[in-house]
Amino acid sequence: MIRILLLTFALALPANAQTAAQYFGAAKTPSAQRPAPIGFYNRGCGAGMVALPETGPTWQAMRLSRNRNYGQPEMIEFLQQLSVAATRIGWRGLYIGDISQPRGGPMTSGHASHQIGLDADIWMLPPTSLTLSRAQRESLSSISVRTEDQRSVNRNWTPQHHALLQSAAMDSRVDRIFVAAAVKIQMCRTATPADTPWLQKIRPIAGHNTHFHVRLACPRGARGCTPQTPSVNELSKGGNGCDDTLTWWVTDYLNPPRNAPAGPPTAPHPRSYTLADLPAQCIDVLRAR
Repeated sequence: MIRILLLTFALALPANAQTAAQYFGAAKTPSAQRPAPIGFYNRGCGAGMVALPETGPTWQAMRLSRNRNYGQPEMIEFLQQLSVAATRIGWRGLYIGDISQPRGGPMTSGHASHQIGLDADIWMLPPTSLTLSRAQRESLSSISVRTEDQRSVNRNWTPQHHALLQSAAMDSRVDRIFVAAAVKIQMCRTATPADTPWLQKIRPIAGHNTHFHVRLACPRGARGCTPQTPSVNELSKGGNGCDDTLTWWVTDYLNPPRNAPAGPPTAPHPRSYTLADLPAQCIDVLRAR
């Protein structure tokens, strides 16, 4: 059945498109459907996405040429509310990086995830202006809060960064937040038992020294959304993620021991997915007006 749908639908798609990323990258507007995240964060799409306005009283969307300022309504609301929270820690607001494409799906460059409208990147750079032009948003870069050797935070890291991440992690809609390992280690150094419920959502991952990546949980009632397994609460079992496994990021990761066993085979990057690799509903998302 999916082969028939693909052959029928192919006439309405770019003639040279072969991968799902090319199809979804060619979609310039959201689908006129009821909002719904479909599939998993790195293998899915998004129906009825909503655009984050390019500029608001406490935020600006960056890199507008990418056309990736779309998300599920829950994500857009979260970002707007977090930008207000940023003003309470002394920032003017937030610079928002990539969320998702208008209809989600794999991208021809960059992210493996950000496919269902529940992921967003937030710059570590405190805004100095919320009236940047489109051109300025293309040329301005964020700042790194990690040293070059990746082992600790640098002078750009401030108590305000900590407070902003805490505010985001304490939101019940948030499943996890990806940061550079040095950031997580620094936050663990000042952790108390009272911090555990939110600190366990802060997850170390490669890169992420110039932005942090917020991932929302599947919204209630979103039947087509595939949640993370195990979920944050199941994985943490009451911990805060500050155990010995965290130091792996600045020991074995940066300086692999000799004769270390080979890791698991690298999975295909989503840029190579075809439409057949995505949930069948994603074809309807592409076909919808």
